[in-house]
Amino acid sequence: MSSPDVSLPSPQPTQATRPNLGLLTMLRLGVFNMGLGIMSLLTLGVLNRVMIEELRVPALIAAGTIAVHQFMAPARVWFGQMSDARPLLGYHRSGYIWLGILSVAVISFLALQVVWQIGSRTLESGWGPAVYPWVGLLGVLFAAYGLALSATSTPFTALLVDVSDEDSRSRLVSIGWAMLMVGIITGVIITSIVLKPIELNAPFEQVRSAVNRLFVIAPAVVCALSIFSTYGIERKYSRLRDRSSLQDREDGLTLGKALRILTASRQTGLFFSFLLVLSLSLFMQDAILEPYGGEVFGMTIAETTQLNAAFGMGTLLGIIFTGWLVVPRIGKQRTVKLGCSWAALCLVGLILSGLTASPQVLLSAVFLFGTASGVLTLGAIVLMLDLTVAETAGTFIGAWGLAQAIARGSATVLGGGLLDLGRLIFGGGQGTAAVGEPNALLAYGLVFGLQAVGMIVAIGLLSRVDILEFQSNAKAAITAALESDMD
Repeated sequence: MSSPDVSLPSPQPTQATRPNLGLLTMLRLGVFNMGLGIMSLLTLGVLNRVMIEELRVPALIAAGTIAVHQFMAPARVWFGQMSDARPLLGYHRSGYIWLGILSVAVISFLALQVVWQIGSRTLESGWGPAVYPWVGLLGVLFAAYGLALSATSTPFTALLVDVSDEDSRSRLVSIGWAMLMVGIITGVIITSIVLKPIELNAPFEQVRSAVNRLFVIAPAVVCALSIFSTYGIERKYSRLRDRSSLQDREDGLTLGKALRILTASRQTGLFFSFLLVLSLSLFMQDAILEPYGGEVFGMTIAETTQLNAAFGMGTLLGIIFTGWLVVPRIGKQRTVKLGCSWAALCLVGLILSGLTASPQVLLSAVFLFGTASGVLTLGAIVLMLDLTVAETAGTFIGAWGLAQAIARGSATVLGGGLLDLGRLIFGGGQGTAAVGEPNALLAYGLVFGLQAVGMIVAIGLLSRVDILEFQSNAKAAITAALESDMD
């Protein structure tokens, strides 16, 4: 059953010659996200842990240098536009995907070698001026890592638009996100096998040898998975040339013209604002959920790690259920509104669970919030793919990715800041409250409550998004851009 929402414009008759995506092809495309899951574990899991725990690099420095790659998000728009206008290695998307993922693998290994230099100099002379140039170089490498990640992930998402249609898009996205979770689990398995010989407080050289081996094996696996996932897909399934009015004018839209098309409709600003508010409201709890379990529920460090498992499992189930059953029946916008409403209720549930001081009740509330996250995430991504036009799909995907990156980076800081504000308002310093202390619950409740309000605001913004108006304005802007060339 097709979704009642408006999707991409009707394809030209030549598109009928393109085969539709089967389940095995969707799973194959999902393998790319599996590779990204493995790489995220290496950088945010292994490298971060090695720097802070084994090498005693200050946590702020370690987290700050790794986070530099997030600030490269504006490049997503440029790489998206490049993949729209300038084929690489004979392909609009695949060439960028392959060279991008290869660059990600090489840069991650180079960054690790700089980490060892930081560790060696710290061991020799302590934290001081001799280390600072290497920290700067590490920041530069993670900036390059962010550019490489943008170069591969944005064209890949645009490829999903090119090869899918109304009936297959929600299932394709749900499989991709599920495979991302599988990739994280696979990364854990690979890491556990390669790093198993390392014991606590192991010698520096032993740690260095084992982690170097991991950063050769895992990225090589990721590159192989990425090529397997995408090789031949664009040539066989892409509808880009059939859908695009620029099929005989590959260089017809420059970056400046693409940006004018991007901003031609007020719907672009509305959806960009919606993504900002939605992502802020969804991820604000990332930095405070584990402390909430410890301070209000008296959970140990090991027990609070179960909160991530509960949230992840709920998200995975929500994504699969939504992609296959919900979106095809009620449409994308209604799905997102349902997810936001459910998330707001679950956030209120997180606050009320604090009254019980029962870890099991908290785990149940987090699991339910995870399902809501899966519902709204899947719905928003499919809607995001619909809010593109064929000629500038990569540019639009880059803009939507930029909105999410800005919000994701800000949400952690905002969540921690609001928690400190709550402690200031309601009293009780960090680590001083007894289990079930009302002041601590109120401080955390301030964060969860504002997240719930944000979900309601997101629903209001989404209600103003009109896909028909967006597509009409975008097509008119493309026509104007072509006419200005003729003039």
